[in-house]
Amino acid sequence: MCVTAAGNDAAVTNAPDGFTYRLRKNGDVEMLHHGRPAGVLRGATAARFLVDVENEDPQELMARLTGNYRHGNERTAKNHPRNRGR
Repeated sequence: MCVTAAGNDAAVTNAPDGFTYRLRKNGDVEMLHHGRPAGVLRGATAARFLVDVENEDPQELMARLTGNYRHGNERTAKNHPRNRGR
């Protein structure tokens, strides 16, 4: 079973996208980002994910769980004096 989470927040430009997940026969949840494996959830974590995905934005939830999540401070950090020469 492959589920694509399509949100109605198309106007938000920094929203994560491209995440899908598959429920395996053994109960594990495999998360994919643009078709490539991004993480696997097992046991209680997988069960909690399946409940949370119904209540939250699935794209943001999967981005947080895989570590592929922007915090909104990238532009500010780039302009910080410590990072200007990089």
